[in-house]
Amino acid sequence: MPRYEFRCRACGDTFEVNRSMAAAADPATCPQGHADTVKLLSAVAVTGRGGAAGGAPASAGGGCCGGACGC
Repeated sequence: MPRYEFRCRACGDTFEVNRSMAAAADPATCPQGHADTVKLLSAVAVTGRGGAAGGAPASAGGGCCGGACGC
């Protein structure tokens, strides 16, 4: 189940709520009972071993466009 981060405008507390994606836009009440909250935008980092053409590591190359064109 996705986790969404909120910040309370009344007390400044930051908290997380687990809820379905269908309920993502629903308002959340902070743990202190305040209703004036805002959902925060969270950055997601995905790491892994992506395959690159020719078996070269994904970080190989460089140049102006990351090395894909061979410049």
